[in-house]
Amino acid sequence: MRRAKGICTLEASQLARLPWLAHGFSTRIDNARSAAGAPFNLGFTDADSRSVVAARRIRFAAAVGAADWPLLAARQFHSDVIHVIAEPRAPSDPPRADALLTQIPGVLLTVQTADCVPILLVDTRRRAIAAIHAGWRGTLARIVQKVLGKMRMTFGTRSADIIAAMGPSIGPCCYEVGPEVAQAFAGQFGAAKEWFEGPFDRLSSGEEPNPLPWLNMMPPGHQPAPPRVQLDLRAANRWQLLDAGVPPARIAVSPLCTACRTDLLFSYRREAATGRLMSAIGIRAR
Repeated sequence: MRRAKGICTLEASQLARLPWLAHGFSTRIDNARSAAGAPFNLGFTDADSRSVVAARRIRFAAAVGAADWPLLAARQFHSDVIHVIAEPRAPSDPPRADALLTQIPGVLLTVQTADCVPILLVDTRRRAIAAIHAGWRGTLARIVQKVLGKMRMTFGTRSADIIAAMGPSIGPCCYEVGPEVAQAFAGQFGAAKEWFEGPFDRLSSGEEPNPLPWLNMMPPGHQPAPPRVQLDLRAANRWQLLDAGVPPARIAVSPLCTACRTDLLFSYRREAATGRLMSAIGIRAR
């Protein structure tokens, strides 16, 4: 954990070794006196005014070593849409996307999360970067692999030159999903069973424990809850990186679970009304 500008941020050790790179993962901790202990929310939610959040984003950028850089944030919508940043300034209308990538120095790419997996990618040879928001829908749509493909087409990136860092996200200990998610993953990935705990085979096959629930003679409203499984989003995205050719030693995964560590992080699943974390990455000028 790193403390700067009165806030606590996290960093990936492999990325921290690159002197030409700025990066960081925010936490909810703000030690500034003016904050009076308020959580360090970086999302434009109902919890804080836009002016307060905008001021916090400036502090966060400075804390990760990118003071006065344009902070670029997309309008995320759980998709596989990728936007390439081609100009060194923030657009007047933020793009609708769940991944940003660039080769331009002096801009800070960001994604916001409160359980989903934030993924930062760095091409150490071409000096190209990406910031990815991967929830279960984005993971199902293989957004991380599509970003690698886009980097290959745009910058000439090779998977062997990539360092990938996953920030804090909800862990399999706390992430229960229903049969529809298990079935969707089973239909897309042969390795999907490895990422689930619980009756995955039964749920992914579409079998119901009792196709005629009225036969159990239980009154309406007293039927047993449908079975659930626990999904490891980190493992699913790590598998996709490996499948795309990223070396295992160049993939870093934070073990912090947002739902377990609401003292440090925000979790929509655990808290419902909550703030947003921000993950950021940028290239320093040569």
